[in-house]
Amino acid sequence: MSPSLNAKIAQVFDEPGCDVNQAKSEKERKKGCTKQLTPGAAAGGCAFDGAKIALQPIVDVAHLVHGPIACEGNSWDNRHSASSGPQTYRTGFTTDINELDVVYGGEKRLFKSIREIAEKTKPPAIFVYQTCVTAMIGDDIEAVCKRATDKFGLPVIPVDAPGFAGPKNLGNKLGAEALLDHVIGTVEPELLTPYDINIIGEYNLSGELWQVKPLLDALGVRVLSCISGDGRYKEIAGAHRARANMMVCSKSMINIATRMQQRFGIPYFEGSFYGISDMSSTLREIARLLVERGADAELKERTEALIAAEEARAWERIRAYRERLAGKRVLLITGGVKSWSVVSALQEAGLEVVGTSVKKSTKEDKEKIKEIMGDDAHMIDDLSPREMYAMLRDAKADIMLSGGRSQFVALKARMPWMDINQERHHAFAGYEGMVTMIAEIDKALFNPMWREVRTPAPWETQDALLAAEA
Repeated sequence: MSPSLNAKIAQVFDEPGCDVNQAKSEKERKKGCTKQLTPGAAAGGCAFDGAKIALQPIVDVAHLVHGPIACEGNSWDNRHSASSGPQTYRTGFTTDINELDVVYGGEKRLFKSIREIAEKTKPPAIFVYQTCVTAMIGDDIEAVCKRATDKFGLPVIPVDAPGFAGPKNLGNKLGAEALLDHVIGTVEPELLTPYDINIIGEYNLSGELWQVKPLLDALGVRVLSCISGDGRYKEIAGAHRARANMMVCSKSMINIATRMQQRFGIPYFEGSFYGISDMSSTLREIARLLVERGADAELKERTEALIAAEEARAWERIRAYRERLAGKRVLLITGGVKSWSVVSALQEAGLEVVGTSVKKSTKEDKEKIKEIMGDDAHMIDDLSPREMYAMLRDAKADIMLSGGRSQFVALKARMPWMDINQERHHAFAGYEGMVTMIAEIDKALFNPMWREVRTPAPWETQDALLAAEA
C-alpha cells in the first residue's frame, strides 16, 4: 500500500467516536480493528466494495471505477437505493483496463475516461475509485484527479480504497474520508435555517428516507444533506453548515460525524428509524439538539404532539397483527446494526426473537442486544447453513428474516422467509415502515402455500400405508 493510503487508514483507526478504540494503547490502535485480508479472500466484502456502497447513493455524480471491468460488477440496482430525481448513479462507468495498461500504466486511460464523462454526461462531480490492480501497478489517481479538475472545471474526487486495504467496513470509512477531504465544506449553502440537520449513514434503501422526511417536514426540520441516500453533490458539499448531525444506527461512517464535530463544532447523536419507540426517541433527540443550538423552544412541544399522533395511529394499525403474531418465533440472520435495531421493532409486534446473528456486529451492537434481550443466549456468532436448516426444521423458529443468500435454507426446510437486508423491496423505516414490516411478516407466515408444501404427496401417504399393513 502507498504511504498516503497507510496514513489514511491509520487516521481512520484513530476514531474518537469508538469507545473500544480509545481504550486501546497507542500500539494496539495502530494495528487497527480488523485483520488484514488475504489474497483471494476479499470477494464480496473488500474495501473497494465498501467505499462504492457508501458513496454510490449520491445520485447526481458519475462514479468511475478505475480497474478491470469485473470490479464494476457492483450491481447497485440490486440494493434498491432510490433517487427522487437524477439517475446518473445507476450508470456503471469503468476504465476497463487491460494487460497493456498493467504493463505501461493506466493513468492516460483514466484521464481520457474522465474527459469523456465530463463532455457527454456533464455531472456536477466525478468520483474515481481505486481498485487492487491499479493500486498495485502504481497509478496515482490523486494526481490524475487534480489535473482533471483543473482541466475540465468540475470536481474530480479520488476515492483511494483498493480492495486489499481491508474489509468492507474499512472501505465505508475510506469513502467517508474522501468526502471529508474533498467535498464537505467546499460549497456554501444558498439558504440556512436554525432547523438544518444532516443524516449520516442513511442509504434510502427502497425509499426509507422518504418515510421519515415527511415527519421532519411536519416539525419544520430541514434535511440539509443526507449522506448519502438520495444525496446531491452540492448539498453534501454544504453539509458543514448544519446545526446537528444524526448517525443512523451505524458505525460505518462515524468518522464523518466525529470529524465534523471537531472541525465545525456540529454535535451528533446515534439514532434508529426502526420501530415505534426508537423512531420517537430519534425525533426527541433531534428536537433537543436543535433547541440547544438556537431553534425555537416550541419545537419540543410540536415534536411531542407529532409523536403522540403517529404512535397512536401506528399502534391502532398493528393491533390486529399483534394478536395473530403473538408468540411466533423469529430467527434473525443479518449483520451489524440490524442485529439489534430490528429486534426492538419485532418485539413491539409481539414476536419472540429466538436468535440474532452477531458475526458482523461491533461490541456496541452486542451491548445493545443484551440491553434489549437480556442475555447472551440469543446472540449467534456464526450459524452455518446446516445449523440454520436444523433450527428451522425442528420448529425452533416459525420464520427466518435474512438476506437473499440464506433464503434457500428456509425454503428447503419449508419454512417462511422474508428479506431484511439491503436488497429488499419494502421500506421499513419510520412509523409507516413498522406497519409495513409487520404486514409483510404476517403475509409470509400465514401464506397458505406453506400448508401445501408441508403436506405429504399422495404417493408418500400410500407408501406409508402399505408399509404399515406389511
